[in-house]
Formats: sequence, structure tokens, C-alpha cells
Amino acid sequence: MPTDIDIARQAKMKPVATIANERFNLPTSALYPIGHYKAKLPLDLLTTRADAPDGKLILVTAITPTPAGEGKTTTSVGLTDALNVIGKNAAVALREPSLGPVFGMKGGAAGGGYAQVVPMEDINLHFTGDFGAISLAHNLLSAVVDNHLHHGNAKRLDSRRIAWRRVVDMNDRALRQIVVGLGGPGNGFSRGDGFDIVVASEVMAILCLSNSLADLKQRISQITVGYDNEQNRVTAGDLGVAGAMTALLKDALQPNLVQTLENNPAFIHGGPFANIAHGCNSVLATRMALKMADYVVTEAGFGADLGAEKFVDIKCRKSGLKANAAVLVATIRAVKFHGGVAREDLGTTNTDAVRAGFENVRRHLRNIREHYGLPVVIALNHFSQDSDEEVQTMKELCSAENADMVLCRHWAEGGRGATELAEKVVALCDANEESSMKFLYADDADLKQKTEAVCEKIYGASVVNTTPAVKKSIETWQKDFGHFPICIAKTQYAFTNEPSDRGIPQDGHRFFISEARLNTGAEFIVLLGGNIMTMPGLPKHPAAMDIDIDGDGNISGLF
Repeated sequence: MPTDIDIARQAKMKPVATIANERFNLPTSALYPIGHYKAKLPLDLLTTRADAPDGKLILVTAITPTPAGEGKTTTSVGLTDALNVIGKNAAVALREPSLGPVFGMKGGAAGGGYAQVVPMEDINLHFTGDFGAISLAHNLLSAVVDNHLHHGNAKRLDSRRIAWRRVVDMNDRALRQIVVGLGGPGNGFSRGDGFDIVVASEVMAILCLSNSLADLKQRISQITVGYDNEQNRVTAGDLGVAGAMTALLKDALQPNLVQTLENNPAFIHGGPFANIAHGCNSVLATRMALKMADYVVTEAGFGADLGAEKFVDIKCRKSGLKANAAVLVATIRAVKFHGGVAREDLGTTNTDAVRAGFENVRRHLRNIREHYGLPVVIALNHFSQDSDEEVQTMKELCSAENADMVLCRHWAEGGRGATELAEKVVALCDANEESSMKFLYADDADLKQKTEAVCEKIYGASVVNTTPAVKKSIETWQKDFGHFPICIAKTQYAFTNEPSDRGIPQDGHRFFISEARLNTGAEFIVLLGGNIMTMPGLPKHPAAMDIDIDGDGNISGLF
């Protein structure tokens, strides 16, 4: 069986200018090509298309992730191709992959099988340089902070209260906590510091939520870098570096256009993780896609608890976007894993485990319908080991919840393997023309109420515990930043703080918040649940050890 990279190399790609012209009626002069198959799209396209009606927006989300895999990005791509197969003008809007998981455990984020975006190798390795620009802008601010301390500290920054960490787009646990400024007076002041992965950077979040270059600059100027001796905020604007940071991000702010294996348009832009950030592609890319296509498929990271909640309560709240329908991706293997089956036994038929694991599906269905207000269809991503009995059991369980379930074969068959899903999605969108999507909490709820709303309604917690420091921070921030939404950073593998918890939590579980971070540029507050790390580590055998390149430039081992 061919690998993902083998399939991607066999793709008959069209020049990106041809995609833009045939599908969007854009001349080549309207693009900023990067080679033959990638291009940046100028922001003024939103102005020239301002009067064009918006297409329908379809959110693809999933049940709680498992080691068995669910295939959310693969389904997003397969659904887009399927919509085009049935005669609709559809595009997909996705996030860019981070090199952390590409070289770590998870692999790339370009889809899989015959439902991929291409050029797959480029997309997974550097792509158009957006992450490099974000990293440079972020670390420029870090350098300016330490330089400011070194040259007299006119803003009287308290070196014990600097909130701005450094970033790198690699999983490197040794950088989580470091000391900078060692080596004597010529090397600055010694202080504690640390690194986050680029996808956790507030600059990444800002880029993905900005509406224009001016908005980007204004948000960057509002970034809180730390506090002075009287505990007043000191910002990037105070340090005079917002302009330079924005200049570094000028090109990165422009959405990227590529294509699927079936030559359908794909907007890939931005890449915040949903377990430690807000987990959605850029507002600009989504808006541009909606002006170009009648149906736009987008995804939110990880499960419908993490990604979908942030898609609704952060991205849509801040941008005015509204989804018309949702797709909940599941697999028999993942459902059985939540039903208690060991990973090595997932290939054995076990309808009892399907029934037990369906509790996880049921919780996500409830959240999407009741708390996000969206109509939803379940996409059962097909594996060859799935038995007819298990599929039938899953279908009966979905029917009992008044939910449609569609067996999808897009991984093996491309768009034609998901046409039934496409038909269901179109019907949901048509029935929800004026989107019924709703927020989980009101803007004017206080920060404590917002926190409790997410933890109790979405995660099923009965008690929310915080440290004294978190409690004090929330109380302090309420006056000036109480209107901000909250961004829960937590493990993606469970509804609780504990990654090993499968299915759904028992009644009465406690949700613990260990740290709070104020993102005044992105305009949300990050609350870290449990032991979540904003700088991941590599596994014992990272994917990087299996990636190679020959003398002719052919890459192997990338997935």
C-alpha cells in the first residue's frame, strides 16, 4: 500500500495561478507566487470582493483524540473534494503544520491517503516561511526586553515579573525553564526565562485573529511583556518595537493558497495548537475563502471540547464569523479505545466496547448541539478492520441520538468516498441558512463565570480549583480585561486534566487550573489546566529519526 508521501508525489498538480483563475477568476497578477504550486494572496482581495456574498461555513471537529487516530484533517480535505464532486464550489481552510509534531510523534497535518493537500512535503516543512516570521517577531521582542534591562531600564521593568518568554518551533523540553544573561555584565542581567513552542506564541494568536495590517500592529503594541516596580503593565508599544515586529510579519499575514489532490483550492494559514492556544486557522484566510467559494470547510484542533469551543467563543466571537453546520469525526477504533480496549486489540470486533465508548461521542454531540447551537452529522472514518457488526452498532447508537452517521471512505477513494457526507452537509447548511450558532457565555460575564461555564458545561466538572496565584490574577484582571474570552489550555486526550482518562469523566470530577496568562494583544486569557506544557517534548523514538533525504533531494519517512 502506498504511503501518504508516495500518493502526494503522484499528484497531478495544476499551477497555483491556474487554480486561482479557474476557480476564483483571479488573474496571475493578483497572486504573489512562491514557486509553481504555492502563492500568497494579497489582503486587498477582501476589499475588491467586499460585495460578494459569503459562502456557507462548515466546521469539522472530532471526538476526544486517541492513539488510534480519527482523521479530522483528512476528513476536512475529503469533504471538500466530495462537495466539488457533487457539483458545489467548495474550498478548505486549514492551519499550517508545526515542525514540533512533524518531527515528534503526531506527524504532519496535510491530511492522508487520497485526501491530502499538496505539495505535501513543502506544507509540512517550512511551507511559505510564516512560522519563521512569527518566531523572529516574537524573539525580537524578547531581545528588546533584555536589551532594555541592560541599557538602564527606563521603564523600570521588574525582572522578576517579565511575562514574555521566547519561542522555537521544535519540541525541546530542555528549554522549558532556563536562565539567560549569564557570563558577566556584558551579557545583560541574569534572570529566569523559558521557551514555548511557536504555535503557543501570542504573536501566532494575534496573526490569526487580526483583520488587517493596521489591526495586527495595534494588537502587537498591546502585548504585555511584564510589569514595572509599581506593578503597572509594560507593553511592546512602550518599548517601541511594535512597528518592527509588524514589518517582519507583513508577508506572513497574507493567506496561502495551495490545492488538494483533486485540484480544489486550499487556504492554509496560521497554526495555533488547540491544547495550548485557540486552535484555528486565520480569520483572514477564512474570510477570503468565504468570498471565493460557496462552501468553505474548516477545522478546529483536537476534539469538540477544545478546538470547537475556541472556534466558537474566541475566533467567531472576535471576527463575527458563524458556522452553518458541524461535522463530528469518529472512528470505530477510537470509539473502542474510549470503551476500554487496549491499542493492540483494536482490530478485534467488540460491539460492547463500541457501546461503552459511544459515551464520548454522545458528550461531544451534546456540546455541539446544546452549547454551540450547531446542527451536526457524524463522519465515521472507515478503516479496513472495521466489522459490519461494529458499524451497524455505531449507526444504531447515533440513530438513538437523532444524529445522522455517514460511513466515509475518502482516505482510500478521495472525494467520491465522501459524497454522502457532502450531501448531508449541504442539507444541514441549507436548513441553517441564518446560522443558529451561539456562544457559551456572554461577553459581560465575569472571568470566573466564563471559566466555570467552560469547565462545567463542556468538560463536565462539578468543581473548578485554582491556585491562590491564579485566583489573584483573575481578580486583578477583571477590572480592565473582564470582557476578554478565556482560552483553556489542557490535555487533548481527556475531558479531565488527566491524559489517561478515557470515555467521559465520572460525576463530580474536579478541574484544576495551574497557571493564568494575560494575552492583551490576542485579547484573551489563557488558563492552563493540570500539567499541560506549552513546550512539548519529543517521544523516545521521534519521527525525525525516520525522515531522510537522498542525493537527488527525495524525502522519505514524512507522514
